[in-house]
Amino acid sequence: MTIRSIFREAGQALRFNRQRSILTTFSLAWGVACFVILYSYGDGFHVALDVAFRQVGQDLVLMFGGQTSRQAGGERAGRKVRLELADVEAIRETVPMVAAISPEMMMNNMTVTRGYRTNTTMVRGVRTAYARVRNETIATGRWFQPDDELQKRRVAILGGKAAEKLFGEIPPDDEEIAINGLRFTVVGVLKTKTQISNYSTPDNDCVFIPFETASLYRDLRYPSAIVWMPANPVFREQAVRQVRAALGRQHNFSSNDERAVRVIVFNEFMHMVDTMGLALQVLLGFIGTLTLAIGGVGLANIMLVSVTERTREMGVLKSFGATRRSILAQFLLEALAIVTFGGAIGVAVGWGLTSLIGTLPLLGPLFKNTSGAGDIHLQVSTFAVVTSTAMLEVVGLIAGLLPAIRAARLNPIEALRYE
Repeated sequence: MTIRSIFREAGQALRFNRQRSILTTFSLAWGVACFVILYSYGDGFHVALDVAFRQVGQDLVLMFGGQTSRQAGGERAGRKVRLELADVEAIRETVPMVAAISPEMMMNNMTVTRGYRTNTTMVRGVRTAYARVRNETIATGRWFQPDDELQKRRVAILGGKAAEKLFGEIPPDDEEIAINGLRFTVVGVLKTKTQISNYSTPDNDCVFIPFETASLYRDLRYPSAIVWMPANPVFREQAVRQVRAALGRQHNFSSNDERAVRVIVFNEFMHMVDTMGLALQVLLGFIGTLTLAIGGVGLANIMLVSVTERTREMGVLKSFGATRRSILAQFLLEALAIVTFGGAIGVAVGWGLTSLIGTLPLLGPLFKNTSGAGDIHLQVSTFAVVTSTAMLEVVGLIAGLLPAIRAARLNPIEALRYE
């Protein structure tokens, strides 16, 4: 048999068993569509978690004071180290790998009032660079300006939830609030964060004031923390080492003493988010693979039934000189034709359904954020399409191979006698 005749025989067989071929094709198409949709959901879930985690800061490095664990410069081990405001200037001048840095004064249980509304929350005294380090985005109004710090202006910026608690539906811009009895003017409101990582009160609930203005409530010499970000993520570890060395010179401790100053690199926790996202993707991918496998079992059964029904046909073909290879090729071609059409239909259905669904809620309702930043956005990935197609072809090859081998091994005389 020629290649052309093999294709012709396979096509005629598929047309003759049209209903069976169509049902098998659509069962495989549904398996591919399920795999594509499930993988798209897992991928979107991973991206949503990643975005929500990075809301704390794009590449945030947080520092607190600690306690020395080694002797250095004649000082005993176990000495307490407190970060000072002068450390910020020392780091800015000696560590060029630090792109932005700000001291932070965290003041808990501050009473913030507006008219008859009172809210007890955290007030953070920060500098201008803080917005860049902590991914603070202004929804209305403005962020702090250098003049606000130099003149110690009583201006405040409200987190999204804090503004809602104090003002409700009224625009807070240019309105007055009182923080522990002192009047401040609201100059801005932050965009609501879908924030799942934090190191204190969520930003949505906080009130922010210029760092120098915080001297009304606290001694600025000892900030609660220092936040900064590296100029390039590639040199993050090197920047951390240089910052430790700069602080070691300031406070007379060894730069290798990691307990002297607690440094929290938030990017190091990203592997936890990646692990959660990957675990869900693997689970959903496994479920999709099982769906494809079930379709493959159905294809194998259909092909085995086809071999049984066409036993006499195989005997006639062999009596006219058809070789085992040509019979094997014909059945494999039928199986691969079904899975190819099924795969194409499945990808189209998966793409159509993901486009129709578009976005699924995840963190948006929890944070009352309607921007879609914390939700799952379904998009068909090239990886999902290529993987599902490849798995389907393998399933089709395996499902069609055993029936094809059985058909190729039929004895032509016994096949002609088969009823």
